[in-house]
Amino acid sequence: MDKTDLDTRKGLPDALRVLLETYPRDGWTRDPGFDGLIRFWLDRHMMFRRLMAEMETGTELLLDRKTAPDAFARQLSRYGGMFVNGLHEHHTIEDAHYFPRLRAKDKRIDRGFEILDADHHALDGHLNAFADTANATLRQLDDRDRLQSQAGAFRDRLSDMARLLNRHLIDEEELIVPVILKFGSADLGG
Repeated sequence: MDKTDLDTRKGLPDALRVLLETYPRDGWTRDPGFDGLIRFWLDRHMMFRRLMAEMETGTELLLDRKTAPDAFARQLSRYGGMFVNGLHEHHTIEDAHYFPRLRAKDKRIDRGFEILDADHHALDGHLNAFADTANATLRQLDDRDRLQSQAGAFRDRLSDMARLLNRHLIDEEELIVPVILKFGSADLGG
């Protein structure tokens, strides 16, 4: 079993946490290198987490029959679209622009960028399944019993997606933020 696989990983291997030891998470905001790019990056990650939380809450409200199907549909369409499109865009920019520049700054963590890239590919499949399940749920709006059943499957998909995304985001933050704190962001556009 590959211990770096997103589906089973508990965190980055210790060898890739070398910069995190020097730049621990609890000191990031006090570091003089904590600049606009890091804030922007972390804000984007927080946005993805919030969108997932909103969709999870909305789905639970539907399952508990505390929200109307049309209100659920509006929320899911809005937040689901923002989530899928935003995450695809975010990963494309990271893969094309940031990761190549960051990985060149410290060869000790090069393997970490391979792991993050593999995560992006794995998450693409999960995003497709998320969208398929969301759309299947929305197609059941006219039949409350079938909607409830499909919403249960969607809740399970959301839960799995949230777990995988959170693992990826934590690992990405703990690899990238220390690199930027150590080397700066002038050549990154930040």
